[in-house]
Amino acid sequence: MRTRFAVSHRARSRFVRRGLRNYFEYRDLGIRRATRGKVVAHLIRARRGKAPHGQWHRHDCQVQFVYVLKGWADFEYEGVGRVRVKAGTCFYQPPSIRHREIRHSPDLEMLEVVAPADFRTRDAAAPAA
Repeated sequence: MRTRFAVSHRARSRFVRRGLRNYFEYRDLGIRRATRGKVVAHLIRARRGKAPHGQWHRHDCQVQFVYVLKGWADFEYEGVGRVRVKAGTCFYQPPSIRHREIRHSPDLEMLEVVAPADFRTRDAAAPAA
């Protein structure tokens, strides 16, 4: 399967409210289509007036990393603890690590890259203390 060239211009793209979390908006960058589902890349930004619910979950994927463009967010990871990320932070989430978002700034914006593009997210009970 051959991949394709792709370009995504801000002026021709838009954020949509459908996506993994209802407190975020997502802007697809065209990488899913270009790689025929091998990888997805999107911008994620906080939705005004929406707060994270702090639900523990995990993603069934091979690779997931995030670069924070604006603002900050607090996450909690099983075996790691609480982590604050802010503009300029890049972080890698190992496959299936149990985690949750606790809070974020109103101006949060992140670039996320995940492989494969169609990955499953599963709710996960809080880790044992």
